[in-house]
Amino acid sequence: MEKPPLPSDDNGSGLIGDQCQSQLLDTVEGASQGGASVDPSRPAWDSKLQYVLAQVGFSVGLGNVWRFPYLCHQNGGGAFLLLYVVLLVVVGVPLFFLELAAGQCIRQGSIGVWKHISPKLVGIGYSSCMVCFFVALYYNVIIAWSLFYLGNSFQYPLPWEQCPELSPNRTVKECTSSSPTSYFWFRKALDITDSIDETGQFNPIMTGCLLAAWALVCLAMIKGIKSSARVMYFSSVFPYFVLLCFLIRGLLLDGASEGLVYMFYPKVEIWGEMQVWRQAITQVFFALGLGYGSVIAYSSYNPLHNNCHRDALMVSAINFFTSVLASLVVFAILGFRAKEHRHGLCGQ
Repeated sequence: MEKPPLPSDDNGSGLIGDQCQSQLLDTVEGASQGGASVDPSRPAWDSKLQYVLAQVGFSVGLGNVWRFPYLCHQNGGGAFLLLYVVLLVVVGVPLFFLELAAGQCIRQGSIGVWKHISPKLVGIGYSSCMVCFFVALYYNVIIAWSLFYLGNSFQYPLPWEQCPELSPNRTVKECTSSSPTSYFWFRKALDITDSIDETGQFNPIMTGCLLAAWALVCLAMIKGIKSSARVMYFSSVFPYFVLLCFLIRGLLLDGASEGLVYMFYPKVEIWGEMQVWRQAITQVFFALGLGYGSVIAYSSYNPLHNNCHRDALMVSAINFFTSVLASLVVFAILGFRAKEHRHGLCGQ
């Protein structure tokens, strides 16, 4: 029996594309058995720029500026960087695209998306919300530390530059035996006790900083994407300005080139250690925010026909280059400190 001919699109009328789009619409608009229906009245981003800044602002954070340079330093520099790129392309970008596509097509948050796929999988959505909650708990503590240092940075001289004086000729002995930075961090900022059994005293300043951090989060979320989008214009762009300033200053330091050579020099033999692979793939998930449900939530405010392929590649590329930019800053300063330390030892 002769098969019917395939539809032709030689005249450029877009017949095949129209048929595929109509089939996609029918699939998306029809709820699965026992699943949730698509919400057509869901709010939307005012512009594509808002959406991109939201995704970049969520994925780019302490994992790029703080954690990635540390892992790169601990795991062979260039070897870890190359391994991270491979895992990002093979694992990270495809999973990131899947979350973008799921949120954009079903137009619901993490709980609604998994319930739409299957009611039996709704627990995954609730689990992702719990993960976000627990991450927010310790992230806001770090923000509180940052606010504490921001407030103290307006003093001159800086309180972590020199040991506090008990009298004109006496300083705190504990500070002189360690360093002013360590003393300020452990005794002024954290006010830690000698053991975990001791509760210590109430720290009103740090508590106020923590409340201020949570207040900023609430203000950014009080009106949903309308209020958070306005915050993104500053919170997503300003860190790059600061990093560029630090990079320019770091590259002008003596010994910065040695730090950059250490960063890009590949110690490929470290690939034989399973721990390096585990830390690299963990960093991929942590940096892109995979599994948190926030990527799904952000993309659910997109138009149905938004090009999420391009978004996945663009956000992943920005995320990676931010990690490299932060690492350049850190390793340039590490090279300067290492050379300064060597000169100090030679002088002694």
